[in-house]
Amino acid sequence: MKNAVIIINGPNLNMLGEREPDVYGSETLADIEQTCLACAKSLGLKLDFRQSNSEGEIVEWVQESSKLFTAIIINAGAYTHTSIAIHDALKGSGLPIFEVHLSNIFQREDFRHVSYIANVAKGVICGFGSQGYEFALNATAKYL
Repeated sequence: MKNAVIIINGPNLNMLGEREPDVYGSETLADIEQTCLACAKSLGLKLDFRQSNSEGEIVEWVQESSKLFTAIIINAGAYTHTSIAIHDALKGSGLPIFEVHLSNIFQREDFRHVSYIANVAKGVICGFGSQGYEFALNATAKYL
């Protein structure tokens, strides 16, 4: 579908609002989804917003995306730093990828400084909290 974007959220993002609010903020993933839906609508984008704790499910979503969407925005959570499988699926999708993180991963533990997604992404947005998703939607709309 033209101007259809999928936002994929990885493990533990379903715990937003409860898990480490000093790092991730007090908004829930449902709050972020509502903001993203409104932002996407204002940009003329169709949006599918998903979350999974399962690496395999995320890989399947990415693989299906090339038939259904024109871009992927992904916050892979901890899989950002560990999943070659998600990297390979994203690379193979042929779609523009935009990587998002709520926290500034470069101000955190050293292992978080490595992203297996960054080198297949058009851009990486981190450290702006939930506003990073809106930045990614705007960047996606401009790219498309």
